[in-house]
Amino acid sequence: MPPLSSTDAGRNAEGPEYAGEYRLQAVLGAGGMGVVHLASSPSGLRLAVKVVHARYAEDPDFRARFRQEVAAARRVSGAFTAPVVDADPDAERPWMATLYVPGPTLADQVRQRGPLSPAELRRLTAGLAEALRDIHRAGVVHRDLKPSNVLLTDSGPKVIDFGISRPVDSDLHTETGKLIGSPPFMAPEQFQRPREVGPSADVFALGSVLVHAATGHGPFDSDSPYIVAYQVVHDEPDLSGVPAELAPLVARCLSKEAADRPTPAEIMAALLPPSYEAEAFIPAQRRRPALPADPFAPDGRTGGPAGTRAADLARGDTTTRAAVPAPPARRRRHRLAPRLTVSAAVVLVLAGAGAYAALRPPARPAVEGPAHPAEVATSFDGWVTRLQEYGGSAAPACAHEAGSLYCAARGVALARLDPRTGEVLWKRTGPVDPEMPDAPVPLAGGPDPLVGAAPKAGPLRAYEVGEGTPGWTARADVPETYRPAGPVVVLSDGRGALRAVDARTGSRRWAHRLAGFDAPVLGAYDAPTGLLTVSETAADGRSSRIAALLPETGEIVWSRVVTGDAAPVGRTGDGTLVLATRYQGHLVDGLVLLAPGDPGDPGSGPDAGAERRVGIQERMQLSGIAVRGRVVYLLSMDGRLLALDTAVEKGGRLWELETGASNVSVPVLGPDERLYLSAADGRLFAVDTARGAVVGQTRPRLRNGRLGYATQVPAPLVSGDRVFGTAPDGSVFAVDARVAESW
Repeated sequence: MPPLSSTDAGRNAEGPEYAGEYRLQAVLGAGGMGVVHLASSPSGLRLAVKVVHARYAEDPDFRARFRQEVAAARRVSGAFTAPVVDADPDAERPWMATLYVPGPTLADQVRQRGPLSPAELRRLTAGLAEALRDIHRAGVVHRDLKPSNVLLTDSGPKVIDFGISRPVDSDLHTETGKLIGSPPFMAPEQFQRPREVGPSADVFALGSVLVHAATGHGPFDSDSPYIVAYQVVHDEPDLSGVPAELAPLVARCLSKEAADRPTPAEIMAALLPPSYEAEAFIPAQRRRPALPADPFAPDGRTGGPAGTRAADLARGDTTTRAAVPAPPARRRRHRLAPRLTVSAAVVLVLAGAGAYAALRPPARPAVEGPAHPAEVATSFDGWVTRLQEYGGSAAPACAHEAGSLYCAARGVALARLDPRTGEVLWKRTGPVDPEMPDAPVPLAGGPDPLVGAAPKAGPLRAYEVGEGTPGWTARADVPETYRPAGPVVVLSDGRGALRAVDARTGSRRWAHRLAGFDAPVLGAYDAPTGLLTVSETAADGRSSRIAALLPETGEIVWSRVVTGDAAPVGRTGDGTLVLATRYQGHLVDGLVLLAPGDPGDPGSGPDAGAERRVGIQERMQLSGIAVRGRVVYLLSMDGRLLALDTAVEKGGRLWELETGASNVSVPVLGPDERLYLSAADGRLFAVDTARGAVVGQTRPRLRNGRLGYATQVPAPLVSGDRVFGTAPDGSVFAVDARVAESW
């Protein structure tokens, strides 16, 4: 990583991988506004450094807000927060360094291990009340107290993230028409009178946090943040599951009128005398890959029988073995707590073998696991080829076909590379579009194979793979999405019209609208069945139609309507179709499994088309989904990877891993139980799916040594013992999959 700022004249301040004088080592987390890095000072002090995204650094209003966050954090004592060590809000990329506090967030603890015990809850209540008393004494109102902003340590809870806090006497007021905060944890006055928000709003949030800690859900329950807002203002809180001895105090915290809520000091007094049952809280370590010689490195790696079980399930082996324990069930799914000031429109696109693609900022995990000496001796040395010469931060997108790599980039319509050496065999120029072109796709095989490539706003064009001679073009009046499907390519204009062209000649095969669909979305082509899936969600999001058609004729073979917003993402080893159910169009909260076969065909068996739902216990903003055997791997945009056994009723959680990467690509499965993914800074990660562990990563490859924000992160490619990746410096590279530990 390049230097992000310099407030020091010393040479170390301008060295690589620094923010100011602090060396950045790994990513602890990422959010909408910035990335938090694990770092060390010159003396070895371990720090958490928050670095603002470049796109916000150019906003004067955001800089003013960041300055206020730094000032607020400095005004508060470090006894109940993470003390500020240094900051530079005026740097090119503003940053703030606080003392690193090891421990999971309350949100992670509840998600992974279930609600707290009464004794733990009492200790949490006292600790947060003390923290709020300290924050309010400093003249600061936090305004965004929620489970993800509470760290659990062996010395008590710590409150973090003062990003939208305000001094009581601040002249910076909330703008009219904007709500800032997380709805399930906001007080009524934050919705009704945001200019009048005071310390009692934090007490209301404390009540909501305590309900979540005690039950796994908040006191106001709805999938819609707008309904939550109405409930917060008008309805009584749901306190079922809160211990009887704490329920009256929590109810007072959740009073509609600010004047009726207790102060933090009154909460502390209500808890006296202290409970001697409240043993010291020892948090569960998070599954973040450890740095070498890291004294705070988490333990608890997955291996042995659990890892073996995951591998067997991926292969479809149902032999009875010791079951992998799942986390405790909760009464309700964890709800989304979005900030209403952010208008995030994340489109989940079905691509390739059925995966959703999306983006988030980069991260850096460490590696684990030994190399294999017998393989190192014959390992492939790898190569790097710079393909794109234009400015910006956009990685090329590639496909592997007929023994060669075919890549597209800004200014490069298509290029053929030798996968053994990285040599560019030929290159065809294309538009220098600010958006990356689609990845090339194999169109036709046989003696005269073709590869197709298309810019974002241009038509699909076929190229002969040998010399790159341009072939047919699928011209259209509007940009089209397309899906190669055996002997044809199916195209959609996004307005409901579908057509198919011959993959070899480009001649039209058929064109029509599908019965029962207004604007179908093309899904994945399943070669074993020869069917192409399509889907469409109703305007109100309450139902979705899923269908399979014969690509050669456009005939619908079967069609089903399922409840909710759902789209196909792949098939398990027995042919079961896997659908992802979405919340507000971009958050996945579960899976639907449709049994193979045509439900209308008596010969398909009595269970053909049978539907089963699998919850994932929390909503995930996904980068992609991959399926192997009966195991589904869900990768979130913040780099969290979840492995589920779909054969288990309600879904069996095999393992969960924080890869340390974010702004990631679609995950790609390879041989030897490996899964690969790319990050926006050009790093390639290898994950051992049998153990649920990161086993290797390549170095970042940034354009001109600067960290840019990539708008697209192409997925890596796997071919035999080689993995091919791309990076925002315009390069394509290859590494040996057998020695991922030494990347």
